Amino acid sequence: MAQKNKLVKHILLVVAGFISLSSGVADVPAEQQNKRPPNVVVILVDDLGYMDIGANNPACFYETPSIDKLADSGMRFTDGYAANPVCSPTRYSLMTGKYPTRVAATNFFSGKRAGKFRPAPLNNKMPVAETTLAQLLKANGYATFFAGKWHLGDTPETYPQNRGFDVNIGGWSRGGPYTGNKYFAPFKNPEIKVESPEGEHLPARLARETSRFIADNQDRPFLAYLSFYSVHTPLMGRPDLVRKYNKKAAAINGEEFASEEQVIGNKPRKVRILQKHAVYAAMVEAMDEAVGSVLNQLEKSGLADNTIVFFTSDNGGLSTSEGSPTSNLPLRGGKGWVYEGGIREPWIVRYPGITQPGTVSDQPICSIDLLPTISAAAGIEVKHAIDGIDLRPAFDDQPLGRDSLFWHYPHYSNQGGFPGGAIRRGNYKLVERYEDGRIHLFNLKKDAGEQTDLSDEMPDLVKSMRAELHDWYLSVDAKFLQPKDGQIPWNPKSNRP
Repeated sequence: MAQKNKLVKHILLVVAGFISLSSGVADVPAEQQNKRPPNVVVILVDDLGYMDIGANNPACFYETPSIDKLADSGMRFTDGYAANPVCSPTRYSLMTGKYPTRVAATNFFSGKRAGKFRPAPLNNKMPVAETTLAQLLKANGYATFFAGKWHLGDTPETYPQNRGFDVNIGGWSRGGPYTGNKYFAPFKNPEIKVESPEGEHLPARLARETSRFIADNQDRPFLAYLSFYSVHTPLMGRPDLVRKYNKKAAAINGEEFASEEQVIGNKPRKVRILQKHAVYAAMVEAMDEAVGSVLNQLEKSGLADNTIVFFTSDNGGLSTSEGSPTSNLPLRGGKGWVYEGGIREPWIVRYPGITQPGTVSDQPICSIDLLPTISAAAGIEVKHAIDGIDLRPAFDDQPLGRDSLFWHYPHYSNQGGFPGGAIRRGNYKLVERYEDGRIHLFNLKKDAGEQTDLSDEMPDLVKSMRAELHDWYLSVDAKFLQPKDGQIPWNPKSNRP
């Protein structure tokens, strides 16, 4: 009888698993079925470039031992992306699992820089009807915490505490620490209700609050979302670290700047090609120290073995404006550009029992994938349509089964980037310029720096990828440049391949 009961139980489990897969219910790993759902820590760094951490760049000028240690303990993605080359849209995608183009949230809130043409219409807040990652987890018993930069709306109903987070420390409308003494207390941030001691460094305060939340919530699953204001401008570093990097920079010789093609006007745009900025380096290391303190708290609390940690950024490193603090080479461009320097990001995932220490994946992933991956790990069904996918197969070194990723930036960036779109399919990336419809095709496997345009050599591939990109524009109701001074821009919707 016992053997028969075991057989019946096995059949029921198989059937339940089949129903789960075919209905979109999250597939909970077997190792988590008999214990509480995993905790989740998301660490989001503002403006951190792919080449700004030692794990991605052994020659990195900035020292990032805590982040490098995290990479050594989990899986590092060499081809991880942000959904947009600037902050707010990517933050929307991380919170919702959707491409920001779906709601016309295609520039930072509220970026309306003009150029030859008027930019596309911009929605400057995450719609309150959206279901956020925090709301999904909170509805399933998770304690939820947010600290740092939000930049997803300018009114209280759009702030973290009204979008599924039990606690909000410092998240509001601003895209940088522009009040008080900025990166040093007093911060005078309206969402930091208890002011820090004078002179406390902002990344340290945010990490301290995150660590306290972890320590106070050991008895229930939690989401801790640490969203640094670092390393966004204003460029301000801790004096001790600035002194350290000034000495280090003095020993480095070489040209610091070159020029990048610029669409706005006729002058070339200055781009940093050598990492040597002491203040920026100090900001990176201080952020890394803060990351280390949070990871240490997980260990101290005995929670590291049941906590999934995600580490990423919201766009590429700032290389062409506002002091041009970092170099993204060999990647082209930076924040505000649809080239790889603007959208390829640091991506590290430590998923205890799933990711193997020190592993590396070259599968393309994107910020749209955060929500479905966390939901699946927590055993939560996502009942509404999203664009991202569960990354679990990649953690097991299996293909994700996704054909393409897409980008849409119909704006003139503060950093000089041109309005454009892009599609990546396999190793190939096609870039489309919205002012005049010019096309570029690159083989990222051989040419990560996007220097060799293959569009004339591979017309069939261009036609196929461009048609797929244009079909995607239609599916997400993409908006494009608007006429200005009687001039009418090229429009993908009326110029389909």
